[in-house]
Amino acid sequence: MNRIDLKFKDLKNKGEKAMISFITAGDPDFKITEELVYGMEEAGADIIELGIPYSDPIADGVTIQKSSARALKNGTTISKIMQCVKNIRVNTEIPLVYLVYYNSVFKYGINRFIEECKKVGIDGIIIPDLPIEERKEILNIADKFEIALIPLIAPTSKERIEKIVTNASGFIYCVSTNGVTGTRSEIDTDIKAYMDTVSKFTDIPKAIGFGISSAKMAKELKEYCDGIIIGSAIVKKVDETEDTEEMLKNVKGFVSEVKKVLR
Repeated sequence: MNRIDLKFKDLKNKGEKAMISFITAGDPDFKITEELVYGMEEAGADIIELGIPYSDPIADGVTIQKSSARALKNGTTISKIMQCVKNIRVNTEIPLVYLVYYNSVFKYGINRFIEECKKVGIDGIIIPDLPIEERKEILNIADKFEIALIPLIAPTSKERIEKIVTNASGFIYCVSTNGVTGTRSEIDTDIKAYMDTVSKFTDIPKAIGFGISSAKMAKELKEYCDGIIIGSAIVKKVDETEDTEEMLKNVKGFVSEVKKVLR
């Protein structure tokens, strides 16, 4: 069991749902990335996703696209992100997950990327543009290094769900609605029917993400899943102010507010 498995086991024993927060690594810089990780953990985050910035993030809406662009402009690279995670691991054991596009992994070298993930202390990877037909090589290497390969499922996956969750580990990322990431005021998917379908094929923890922008929405969705993923709403707060102290206060306040309804 890696840190993700242990975290979900602990939360289940406490009757809590996971608060999974997302930030883009290197936005606005690595020092603040580290501070955000520590701050979000202190505020109640259970698992943290670090986005590896990419020039064409097809699954992401405008907020995270802009965040990626800022990070890339600042000279963010995978090697620098790995060093950042290595620094973070000196101070915390919170489960850490990369969200990364396949081309970045391929160019870096699949084996090299996953081996370095293991060395620096990454627990799982999410590759939104990796089709199930192409994942065998990555899955084999990830298994070897005990890194969870976390699949994404969308409401449109339907007959593909069973194949997608086969050999999955960590948790299942259940996309709440069709489209890209971004804050929404409501989710129009029949979440109960959707999650019931996913649950037919796997006992692995299931987390709902995409479009969740408030504690109120998290509270409405928590009964259907094991965790709530929030990205754009947090990235917005990172972008809203250049004052680091105020930024950290705003992010921590938001994460704390969400975690309260998941207890």
